[in-house]
Amino acid sequence: MRLRKRVIRFIVTIQCVLFLTHFFIYRTWTFGLPNGDPPATWMKVVFGLLSISFVSASLLAFRYSNGLIRAVYRAAAVWVGWLSFLFFAAAGSWITLAIAHLAGLTFDFHRMVELLFGAAILAGIYAVFNASWTRVTRATVELANLPDAWRGRKAALISDLHLGPVRNGGFLRRMVAKILREAPDAIFIAGDLYDGTAIDAARAAEPLSRLSAPHGVYFVAGNHEQFGDDSKYLNAVAAAGVRVLHNEKVEVEGLQIVGVPYRNAARDGAFASVLRAVGLDRNRASILLTHAPDHPAIAEAAGFSLQLSGHTHLGQFIPWSWMARRIYRQFVYGLSRIGKMQVFTSSGAGTWGPPLRLGSNPEIVVLEFV
Repeated sequence: MRLRKRVIRFIVTIQCVLFLTHFFIYRTWTFGLPNGDPPATWMKVVFGLLSISFVSASLLAFRYSNGLIRAVYRAAAVWVGWLSFLFFAAAGSWITLAIAHLAGLTFDFHRMVELLFGAAILAGIYAVFNASWTRVTRATVELANLPDAWRGRKAALISDLHLGPVRNGGFLRRMVAKILREAPDAIFIAGDLYDGTAIDAARAAEPLSRLSAPHGVYFVAGNHEQFGDDSKYLNAVAAAGVRVLHNEKVEVEGLQIVGVPYRNAARDGAFASVLRAVGLDRNRASILLTHAPDHPAIAEAAGFSLQLSGHTHLGQFIPWSWMARRIYRQFVYGLSRIGKMQVFTSSGAGTWGPPLRLGSNPEIVVLEFV
């Protein structure tokens, strides 16, 4: 009951924010219309419907999965992404008006709004196309005490595909094909394969059965698999032939590979306890696969050589990418170091919510060990 109340409060809060944001953009657009023309009734109706579209589509997508709901959700998700750009365009318009007023200048406010809103929509269109263009990012990782068998070997890292109402099995098939073209020796899937919405988990995961690598394919659950009972997701991944790591260590030709799912890694005390229990040999090279780079200091203290994560999406698009950098600092993206441990955080292959990317790129990471 308490959890249900928190969820309802969260939904109501998001909807109120969306109402206010739409009103702000509507008021900015209609302020100073030429000849004082009153806003058309249809505009008020459209803005009213758009303001409830994303929350409504999201609630439907959590319960149902069909072509109509997926189409409605995609359209609503794109709009709420564009809404972010329009909000900052509107804010910039009012700030410019205030500065001009203080300076004693006059200008056509509505013309400036048209220009800024036009730029915002163009940025949004580019962001939609950019989100569908998955790159291959390459990096070289130097690990101390690396076994001879792993020298010069490659591993593919992919995370945050978010299969659901926006992307599905077809998207996963394309990602699998891209990974296989790189011929990696090991493949790591760092969580959020699913979006957490209504989906046929087994059917969506079926393309994973085509993944193969000499040293194995490994998966850990992300937060979107663990909103509730994660068994249907984990069973689907395992049925596709992928090794699901749950607070455990495997050794492959002298390299220690440990996987900790999001739920066990999110709280620092539980995370430290799990890492102590896996029996890591600090004198040999090791890789920790965990969804989020939330507590790298704990992993470093446990003696790991390399942590592989995703989760941040690098904020997906400006300005949220700036916020992601403030939260995760140097661990928000790419290869970084803390003490003796290195961390590679991927920006992910898919998107959550708005299928937009601006200031970040979707990617598959190929790591070469030396």
